[in-house]
Amino acid sequence: MLPVYNGATTLEAAIDSLQRQTCTDWELLAVDDGSTDDTRQWIEARARKDLRIRVLPQPHRGLVPALQAGLAAARGRFIARMDADDIADPERLEEQWNFLQRRPEVGVAGTLVGFGGDPQEAEGFARHVDWMNSLVEVEPIALNRFIESPLAHPSVMFRSELVARHGGYREGDFPEDYELWLRWLDAGVAMAKVPRVLLTWNDSPGRLSRTDGRYDLEAFYRCKAGYLARWLERHVAPDRPVVVWGAGRPTRRRAEYLTEHGVILAGYIDIDAQKIGKTFRGRLVNPPLALQGANPRPFVLGYVARRGAREWARSHFHACGYVEGRDFLMAA
Repeated sequence: MLPVYNGATTLEAAIDSLQRQTCTDWELLAVDDGSTDDTRQWIEARARKDLRIRVLPQPHRGLVPALQAGLAAARGRFIARMDADDIADPERLEEQWNFLQRRPEVGVAGTLVGFGGDPQEAEGFARHVDWMNSLVEVEPIALNRFIESPLAHPSVMFRSELVARHGGYREGDFPEDYELWLRWLDAGVAMAKVPRVLLTWNDSPGRLSRTDGRYDLEAFYRCKAGYLARWLERHVAPDRPVVVWGAGRPTRRRAEYLTEHGVILAGYIDIDAQKIGKTFRGRLVNPPLALQGANPRPFVLGYVARRGAREWARSHFHACGYVEGRDFLMAA
């Protein structure tokens, strides 16, 4: 399933990589989202030569309606995603198909991805790719889902039955792929990855995550707040205090989204001596040492995202005897 808008300059390489697949039993649903360049003509010309390519033209309405149109037209047991500027390894579809055959408990199979951009100019995106590639198996993906999207959207293959069971892409002021993963994980869908780089994920200047407000940082925090609140309700005893690691202004604002979903925040923890002892909205800021020997032991949400801060916080939690998923979660 490949939605495209004005992608004529990159489509040839993307579709060539699909036609080189070792798995030949596939259908390409190319959803042309009202392109104004030569995209539609180019795909139609390629489709006349390869009957596995089906062109789905529609007026320009955006990515989510294009994805919804692709899902509605899909006829296979498995649905794979790709974008018009990405390159698939020749064994990508075969590897993912085999993975889902071997692992019936897994509903969504991603892959490791290669970063197709300048690692210096796009250092943040390159670090995100490295972090995402570190999450391979079901449990790490589930535990780290509230940090950021744990799967590269163009790399996934999933069972089509999941769409009928849990719904497909939704439109709103949020990243459509991250919301889908959170909703399916919330429903108990297991996600894992083929531990091989099978897609080159290109960082083009027009990538929606650079230009569309649905992908800005606040949209991610708003999106995950409701699902994180549901997770806390299921996994944390009602009488156990919930505290936030991090008391800076952006952290407090983002953690506040949780209160809109009924989460009661008991306080904050911070390493900044100037914040310790202060109260914000009646919540006291404590030092990290307050976790040691605390009774009752609070559940901690790690809301620090600075480079190295998340790792330091996680190591501190472990040193205090905290277990991830039982006593703390990282959420930034």
